[in-house]
Amino acid sequence: MREQRRRRGRGGPVDPEPGGEAVAVGAAMLSRSSFTSLVVGVFAVYVAHTCWVMYGIVYTRPCPAAAAAGGGGGGGAAAAGCVWPYLSRRPKLQLSVYTTTRSSIGAESNVDLVLNVEDFDIESKFERTVNVSVPKKTRNNGTLYAYIFLHHAGILPWHDGKQVHVVSPLTTYMVPKPEEINLLTGESATQQIEAEKQTNALDEPVSHWRSRLTLNVMVEDFVFDGSSLPADVHRYMKMVQLGKTVHYLPILFIDQLSNRVKDLMVINRSTTELPLTVSYDKISLGKLRFWIHMQDAVYSLQQFGFSEKDADEVKGIFVDTNLYFLALTFFVAAFHLLFDFLAFKNDISFWKKKRSMIGMSTKAVLWRCFSTVVIFLFLLDEQTSLLVLIPAGIGAVIELWKVKKALKMTIKWQGLRPKVQFGTYSDSEKKTEEYDTQAMKYLSYLLYPLCIGGAGYSLLNVKYKSWYSWLINSFVNGVYAFGFLFMLPQLFVNYKAFNTFIDDIFAFIITMPTSHRLACFRDDVVFLVYLYQRWLYPVDKSRVNEYGESYEEKPKKKAHRE
Repeated sequence: MREQRRRRGRGGPVDPEPGGEAVAVGAAMLSRSSFTSLVVGVFAVYVAHTCWVMYGIVYTRPCPAAAAAGGGGGGGAAAAGCVWPYLSRRPKLQLSVYTTTRSSIGAESNVDLVLNVEDFDIESKFERTVNVSVPKKTRNNGTLYAYIFLHHAGILPWHDGKQVHVVSPLTTYMVPKPEEINLLTGESATQQIEAEKQTNALDEPVSHWRSRLTLNVMVEDFVFDGSSLPADVHRYMKMVQLGKTVHYLPILFIDQLSNRVKDLMVINRSTTELPLTVSYDKISLGKLRFWIHMQDAVYSLQQFGFSEKDADEVKGIFVDTNLYFLALTFFVAAFHLLFDFLAFKNDISFWKKKRSMIGMSTKAVLWRCFSTVVIFLFLLDEQTSLLVLIPAGIGAVIELWKVKKALKMTIKWQGLRPKVQFGTYSDSEKKTEEYDTQAMKYLSYLLYPLCIGGAGYSLLNVKYKSWYSWLINSFVNGVYAFGFLFMLPQLFVNYKAFNTFIDDIFAFIITMPTSHRLACFRDDVVFLVYLYQRWLYPVDKSRVNEYGESYEEKPKKKAHRE
């Protein structure tokens, strides 16, 4: 207003719409805020819907007529429509495990009995290791199946009309992990030829042995409503008619989530026997339904192109944690994706509006781009889970785009040949670059010797799959060790501060390389140093600015006459 009065006094032009620019800026901010609110709202609805679905899985409505029937399964018309548990009769059971190369069997021929548990107690947990004979067909990349029978004691499963059984392959096909070697051992020419043959063979999937077999039996005396049987459990149920009531036989379940990649063993042609650990534990109805859905989800991931290793990372989330920690894992992973999205959004929004590099280091932008790409290549070489790899790849693409903005690059096409042009820098931007160059000069005196020394040490003492693996590991170790030195202490509002601590929890839940896990704590160090600096050097509100004003001065109000 003061400036406008001066312009009126001098006869200068006055803006026709004072505050019009502020209104436009406010509208843009409102638009961005509305989009963020929409994303957060959709996320909240998704979390609420997931919680409701999970509740529907773990809770099953019992048969209403079961209480009127007295709970014994013999209530006549009162129990109509109910499906009663056969285990409530307390039958004497036996567990038998057979192996065969056939996917279906009709008699006891061509099968080998590997485990027989007489007087099987469904309430007692056990674990036994047996040696299984490996047929020649299986050694030649064939498949070996395990048939698990739960039947009445003293009766062969083939002669028991009330037996239940499940089938599980004991072999799977996977490309074996290449062996790591010392790159400076100086292999002979013969060893190199053998290594090349082995490398070519490793490109093809070979048969692996599943050394664990985990069994469960649903032990609850739960009475189902026959008109609304849960579809997930129904496919594991076998019904029998006993008198006027319908019973379901014991629900035998194979826990496929316990089949981890770390337990797989390559089947050699000279191998005749392999160990198999058979473990059993009872399971509740709610956990059984939850486990069935999780196994279906892992199977769906594999159908969508996820590798065995990626599916194994998801399995580890469920198998290696209890249900309470699993719920925490779900919420942490969901919030991690949300804050990753918001961080990417704000980062793009900030750089999209950036027209000048004053106060911003171009070399720091180049360093961040280089380090992000190296980290992505390192995670790709380590075959890390897609839950970690995909956000790293998106971050690398964004950093490449930021380099284009920082260098003021424009690409013009001359026919089919691109021509790259660089913009010019202002005097203020050149001054920033001078300070940046000086800082990088002194930092390089420490950075380069340590990186070269670390790369040499790892070459002598650590085994790698290839020279490329050593090179990318050396680069990423330098990036992880010194990356925090290049982090700018500029915390604009982009949700990264809170996402820092979400990343810390995420790092201990999702399987990833140890060096990448430790690197997640670099942000914490910088953030804590920033908070310490804010405490050490508080804002001096009594300091007078260039207009002769300070925050502590209260504006003098003019007296109004009424």
